[in-house]
Amino acid sequence: MASPDHRGELVVVTGMTGAGRSTAAKELEDLGYYVVDNLPPSLLRDVVRLVDESRGAEQPMAVVVDVRSGSFFETLQANLARGATGRHATLVFLEAADDVLVRRQEAARRPHPLQGVGRLLDGLVRERAVLAELRSDADLVIDTSTLNVHQLTERIAEAFGSPEAIRLKVTVTSFGFKYGIPVDADFVADMRFLPNPFWIPELRPGTGRDPEVADYVMSQPGAAEFLAGYVPVLQGVADGYLREGKRFMTVAIGCTGGKHRSVAMTEEVARRLTAAGLEARPTHRDLGRE
Repeated sequence: MASPDHRGELVVVTGMTGAGRSTAAKELEDLGYYVVDNLPPSLLRDVVRLVDESRGAEQPMAVVVDVRSGSFFETLQANLARGATGRHATLVFLEAADDVLVRRQEAARRPHPLQGVGRLLDGLVRERAVLAELRSDADLVIDTSTLNVHQLTERIAEAFGSPEAIRLKVTVTSFGFKYGIPVDADFVADMRFLPNPFWIPELRPGTGRDPEVADYVMSQPGAAEFLAGYVPVLQGVADGYLREGKRFMTVAIGCTGGKHRSVAMTEEVARRLTAAGLEARPTHRDLGRE
């Protein structure tokens, strides 16, 4: 069921074709949201008004908007302006790597709506250009490249179905630079300034979750100074996000392979943010990928 803390909320789901908009919409519906798919943005305020009249202003609702809306799409940002609908609006943008989107579309045997007579990849390039500014305004960006349907469902449920009070939700994720920077990161920190446990034979098989590896990483020159400076910065930004109505923040911490330094630091940053009163959870994108 929808959380009481999401009463009256308007969730707008958009993003790349094949990134999981339908899955997100289905989960929101299961959570008690009134869901409208493929809504022309110019009708957004009218639909909100009708739902308010028929179901009450506390009924949480979600709309799915994509490039099929054509020229109407350009009006979405104006219709999401602060107070335009009379509801608190949360913009969710679903993202994925081009090669993943191509595979998903080919598996579904569907052309891209902007493909025209060109290749499927041509349609994705056009779509990214159309959505670029909207993506930068999103409250929550979810990269579904490595997520299956169940994992995406969990992410949506975690964001919009929690019974807890409205709080900023911080995801701290480790990653390996050799696999690419997470596209949904709000902040990126580089741990390659620390000595690599990979070159210590007895530490190489372990991960940053192992106490001996974590102790090694944290004892290196610069590690304590990084934590002492970076965590307060994140706390200050978190306060600002809440003042601006943003409830999601993703912090990415990387090292070469995403196994030792970034994992240890991710766990520690999440622990300190939690101790400071934030709702922070550590995740590890590339752990076990080798």
